Amino acid sequence: MGDVNPFFVSKRSKRGVFIFIIISLLVVFTPRILFSLKQEEIYFVSSEKIKEIKRIAFKSNYERKKYKNNYKKKKRFKIPPTKFNPNNYSLEEWMYLGLSNKQAAVVLKFTKRGIYSNEQLKKIVFIPEQLYNLIQDSTVYPEKADFASDAKKETKIFLRIELNGADQNKLEEIPGIGSFFAKNILKHRDRLGGFLRKEQLLEIWKFDIEKLNSIEQYIEVDSEKIKRIELNSISVEQLKDHPYLNWSSANSIIKIRAQKGKFKTIEEIKESVLIDEELFEKLKPYLSL
Repeated sequence: MGDVNPFFVSKRSKRGVFIFIIISLLVVFTPRILFSLKQEEIYFVSSEKIKEIKRIAFKSNYERKKYKNNYKKKKRFKIPPTKFNPNNYSLEEWMYLGLSNKQAAVVLKFTKRGIYSNEQLKKIVFIPEQLYNLIQDSTVYPEKADFASDAKKETKIFLRIELNGADQNKLEEIPGIGSFFAKNILKHRDRLGGFLRKEQLLEIWKFDIEKLNSIEQYIEVDSEKIKRIELNSISVEQLKDHPYLNWSSANSIIKIRAQKGKFKTIEEIKESVLIDEELFEKLKPYLSL
């Protein structure tokens, strides 16, 4: 017999080794491939789903912040130590309940006139709802007749001044209205065409709710004295000077008039995209054909 080659491998052995390698590779990589496919299936999220997740997260964050803000407000305000008459509360006592100095000062202006129920108290916009809910069960009120008789003793006789007919000297007779505010009232009245309501004074620079409350008892408004704008004859230069309009809105009205020849109704100015319902209602009393 000849020498046997030690490195000789039969075909059968080669086939066995090859099959063994294939099986080993399948055993090693099949789980990994399946796991990878499973991961893709689990973590695939559509764009709509992402939007929904973001919406829920945003809502949750908003609700959390809202809760924190409400909690802080509730913590800020206090329950009155005893039952009290809001008409007799001082600035310091209102501030003790949680109002700012400015808020308390404005509330005092309302209570000085006399309030007789929680309904009237709730209408004071400077008393936040959170504070009102805390104090509503602790309030007591005087009889209206008693309060009125006490107030009458302190009331001085004064002359009521009509805003649409007063000159500067007359306006300066109003307590708290000097030459600065008198001039600005006249200037705004001329641009408007006259006052319809006392609240229009708040449109004047530096004229705030405190100022209005302090002079309201001295003034009145005769809306019949206002001057109206003749829509079918006024120029754009004149129209733009009205405090509720500017050049763009005034020019849009004049252009619509030019297209129509003339306005048949005041409501036709609403065809301008610059004249919304709110602005129209403010302007309407000042317009005529």
